[in-house]
Formats: sequence, C-alpha cells, structure tokens
Amino acid sequence: MRHTAAAAVGLVVMWSSGFVGARLGTAHAAADTLLAWRYVVVAVLVALAMAVRRPRLTGFEVRRQALLGLLCQALYLAGVVTGVGLGVPAGIAALVAVMQPLVVGALAGPVLGQQVRPRQWLGLVTGLAAVAVVVAGDLDGGGHVLGYLLVAGGMLALSVGTLLERRWALETAPFDQLTIHCLTSCGVFVAAAAVTGRLAPPMTPGFWWAVVWVVVLSTFGGYGCYLLALRALGATGASTLLFLTPPTTMVWALLMFGDPIEWTTLVGLTGCAAAVWLVLARSGKVRWTRSSRHDSSTRHGEAGSPSRPSATV
Repeated sequence: MRHTAAAAVGLVVMWSSGFVGARLGTAHAAADTLLAWRYVVVAVLVALAMAVRRPRLTGFEVRRQALLGLLCQALYLAGVVTGVGLGVPAGIAALVAVMQPLVVGALAGPVLGQQVRPRQWLGLVTGLAAVAVVVAGDLDGGGHVLGYLLVAGGMLALSVGTLLERRWALETAPFDQLTIHCLTSCGVFVAAAAVTGRLAPPMTPGFWWAVVWVVVLSTFGGYGCYLLALRALGATGASTLLFLTPPTTMVWALLMFGDPIEWTTLVGLTGCAAAVWLVLARSGKVRWTRSSRHDSSTRHGEAGSPSRPSATV
C-alpha cells in the first residue's frame, strides 16, 4: 500500500518536472536537440544496466514493448514539445494533454472490457474542468493549427499506449520495460535531430544541466513512476493522476523561476484532488492496492483495474 501511494505521488511530482526541464533546456537549444541528447544519455545508462542484468526477453515481448515506447514516449513527447515550439501556449498544451484520462476512460469498456462507473466519469469531468480553471490565463493565446494537432496527437498516442499496455498485460519487469521504451525513443529522436541538422549540442552548462534534469527526474522518475502506477492502479487510475500535473507544474515554476501562483491555481488544485478521489475511491476508501485479475474482472468490473483479455491482439 505504501509503495503504491509513493508511486502515485512520485508520478505527479516527477511527471510535472518534465515541463520545467523543457523550459530549462529550450532556453539553450531546439526541442529536438534536447530530446535527442536526453535519450542518448538515457540509452547509454540503461544499456549498461541491461548488460549487467541480462534479462531474458523474447522477441515478441521486445517488439510489443518497443511499440509501447514509440507511443508513450517518442510520439507523446514529440507531439507536445513540437506543438509548443510551433506556438501553442504551455497552458493549453497541458489542458489538451490531460484530456488523456477521458480518452482512456471512454475506451476502457470496448478495449479492456471494463465498466466505467458514473462516479468515475464525474471525477474525470471534474478533473478536466479543474485543469481548465488552472490554465484559463493562457486560453487567449495563439498558435499554429499544426501545433494544436501535434499536441492532440501526442495525447492520443499516450492514450493508445496506455490501453495497449493494459490489454496486452505483458509480464516484463518495469525496468526492462522502461529500457526498451527509452532505447526506442533514442533512435527516433536522434534520427529526427540528425535529419534537421540540429543533432550537435550546445556546449553550455545550462544545456547539460537541463539534460541531467530531464534524464533523472523526468525520464527515470516520471516514466518509472508511471509504469509502477499503471500496474498498481490500472489505466484509468494512473491516467487520472495526470490531472494533478498542471497545477503541480505551477508550483515547480514558482520555486524554480518565481512565477506567481494565481487564485485560480488554488481552485484548480482543489478540483484536481477531488477528481482523483472520485475516480480512485471505492466504498469510502481510496483504492491504493491492486486487485487480483480474477477479482477485478469478475466481481468489481471497474475501469482502471487490470485485466487480461482472452484474445491476444
């Protein structure tokens, strides 16, 4: 129970750190340069760990995990970061990105065979409304239509990856799963930066500090906690925690850059907390423990509970 709660808190804090790291890094280089070197460093570290651990992975497992990495990391980050670079305000990008729980909740029934309760739908809608309050100050911003499409595409890629991870129910160890995802993303981002001629990094302390930030906090911390929370709370539960990331990002910005926190942020924090409780609570208690597959599929039928379908995609 304590480990699952820690993974949930870590997910919110570490996932939010990625927005701060993007701001730190793009002050010194283009987004694709930052993403490429972020994953070069990560790839070296996880490859060394993989060589020591020597896990037994089947080709089938590696292929499926590589696809999940393409969706949940490479395409998600490429869409969001590139969209912001094309002029989409950060607040609107955050609002579009956290629509992911609604997409996961809506598709949990047909894809995972799980029932989304009215209380959970209320929580999901409440969370979206709360995030809209938090980012209301950015809603008058502009942005190229392609930028908005890219942010929405990144959100949809993460949604599809989340649902596929739960439907396939692979037994890959979390670190091995993260390793394959990172190696896949490294190949994508290095190739993209090389094609655009922006692979060479700026040799400035600020850039490399940003790389260290996003490697340690955002990649290992954020995605590591996401995978742990996904296994413990299921697709809808883990996705709903992302509602807490926009207001948490504003706390990061206050501490790092001195950005003021408006009263709307406090209202949004309250609403986001209520949304998480509505989705994760059951019988007056927040469900921090993972139910067994048999219990969750035959007795409760709740969205967010892990299940293994009879058919394999």
